[in-house]
Amino acid sequence: MKRLLFLTALALSLGAVAATRPNVIVILADDMGSGDVRALNPASAIPTPNLDRLSAEGATFTDAHSGSAVCTPTRYGLVTGRYCWRSPLKKGVLNGYSAHLIEPDRFTIADLFKAKGYTTACFGKWHLGMDLPLQDKDKLDLGGTVENGPLANGFDRFYGIAASLDFPPYVFIRDDKIDATAVKKTPGRMFPDYLRAGETGTNFKHENVQDQLLAETVGFIREQAQAKNPFFIYLPLPSPHKPVLPAERFQGTSGVGPYGDYVIQTDWTVGEVMKAVRDCGIDDDTMIVYTSDNGSFMFLLDAPECPNKLPADSGNPKNGSDHKTDPTIQGFNAASHRPNLNFRGTKADIYEGGHRVPFLVRFPGAVEGGRRVSTTVSLVDILATCADLLGAEVPQGAAEDSFSFLPLLAGEGPYERAPVIAHSVNGSFALYSKQWKFIATKGSGGRTMPRSMPFEKPYQLYDRSNDVEERNNVIDAHPELVQQFEKELMVVIGDSLQQPSSK
Repeated sequence: MKRLLFLTALALSLGAVAATRPNVIVILADDMGSGDVRALNPASAIPTPNLDRLSAEGATFTDAHSGSAVCTPTRYGLVTGRYCWRSPLKKGVLNGYSAHLIEPDRFTIADLFKAKGYTTACFGKWHLGMDLPLQDKDKLDLGGTVENGPLANGFDRFYGIAASLDFPPYVFIRDDKIDATAVKKTPGRMFPDYLRAGETGTNFKHENVQDQLLAETVGFIREQAQAKNPFFIYLPLPSPHKPVLPAERFQGTSGVGPYGDYVIQTDWTVGEVMKAVRDCGIDDDTMIVYTSDNGSFMFLLDAPECPNKLPADSGNPKNGSDHKTDPTIQGFNAASHRPNLNFRGTKADIYEGGHRVPFLVRFPGAVEGGRRVSTTVSLVDILATCADLLGAEVPQGAAEDSFSFLPLLAGEGPYERAPVIAHSVNGSFALYSKQWKFIATKGSGGRTMPRSMPFEKPYQLYDRSNDVEERNNVIDAHPELVQQFEKELMVVIGDSLQQPSSK
């Protein structure tokens, strides 16, 4: 009861500074690393003035983690407030034609806002599966209805794409209809404009997708502001994920290759959202959250864990070349740019580079500018935090992995949560407890060396207070901690891994 009263009072104090029902915009970048943002990495080779402003005017979480080191499972966690390994998807990601992943009647973050009278919208990359109308396998019925997509999960509006920009079908979907009059088959392409061959709408151009999503978002903000309706926007951007195809006006602007150009466009897009909010006179009434679904997919070529053989779609670096000097190479040397800061590994890994992500929260007048928060949090916590902000109740049994970090935003009051759990592309687990990180596999569980399978021993233990780069495995020095953390991990996981898998 005391905690409930505290959170209610805190929510009211935040709301009193802004609005009775503040607007909330959650922007989710695709594959942006902590090292890409200058507010987190002053040595970043890529200018990010809008993200830096977001950080300077709000709270910057320096130990934030995506629920997974890859796209689909992190998105499931953000939208539902529960880790994806509790769902049928135990590893990997969905593709563009995959059926819906979110279970029927599953409570979502959009349901939370709708129950409070908000208009809810999603603009961008869904990548949680939807039941597309098909004439045949991988062949769209353009006149059919999309089922079990965003509209079935609490969103009033949707405009976006089924999955990543490298997964066909390459078509826009508006609400529950495919926004294309015709499609054609297009061939695959190699990195940096990596694409799988597949159906493409005749009105669809990859370089223009981000701008089109932004236009829909800004239009919605203006419409809702004029009508004085409180709104929730989930804006999952497709950048800077492959294909690395920024709009033409951004090409060549970073000096470090197409990846840097795409990061610049991502930053500019965030700035345009902030500008729209400001121009509509609702700046003080709007909380903006910016984060990423996992770490960067760009390899650090001169790191010891970089595989000798890069993925087939990546270039083969020779004579010290990297993405800065040869755009076909999927990786940087440290002297050019460190997209995942000094963290070990890359997207897909259980190491920090896989899931330590930028996490910025701006709420003028309610969240003190320049606040740095070092407490460990997860993207699954966004749902519970929004519930506390609105003074809303989460149904019993829903969002069981989500813990409100509202006290951290206010800089007051107690903060407690269960250990944060991280997950790699192949289903390997890590558990965070204070300064300790326990990894229940012997390698990366992902793309970098050494590779490993889930629960393959010997396990790993790192003291993050003095080894954030995860170079000194102290597993043998702390057998009692290992036993404790392994037990805690298995209690959290429970029998989830025994349930049927969709992979």
